[in-house]
Parts: sequence; structure tokens; C-alpha cells
Amino acid sequence: MAIEDLQAKRERSYEYGLPDYLQHDLAAYKEGVRTKSDILDCLWGELYGSINVAEISDGVITAENADYLRKKYLGLEPEEE
Repeated sequence: MAIEDLQAKRERSYEYGLPDYLQHDLAAYKEGVRTKSDILDCLWGELYGSINVAEISDGVITAENADYLRKKYLGLEPEEE
């Protein structure tokens, strides 16, 4: 299996097994984007907060997983250390 295939498979796995609150906010954000919701900025903020809680406060997702979600859905690049 090519390195690109492994990377793509790993990235797809980042969207599964998320805590319920993060899965809920991710689904709400995706739906908001799809429907061009008037409250998309609020949905963005909710998703951003849920990613942070899952990574930092609860420790249920890795920093790599959080960075992937932020980049893919929120358009944010990981911060340089």
C-alpha cells in the first residue's frame, strides 16, 4: 500500500469514534454548510470549542486528530511550535 493511501486511510479514521458532543457539533456544522445556514458562524464556534475540549480538556482525541479536523472543517492550519 502506498504512503499516500495509508495517510488517506488514517485521516478518514479521524472522523470516527469521536465523543458524542464532538460528533454532534461536526454533523451540525456539515449540515449548516450544506444548507448555507444563517448561523454558520455560531456552528463554526461550537465545533471549534468541541474540538478543543475533546483534545485539551478530555484528552479523547490526539493533537494530530484535532489539527486534521480544524484544517478540514474550519480552515485553520496547525500552529507552529
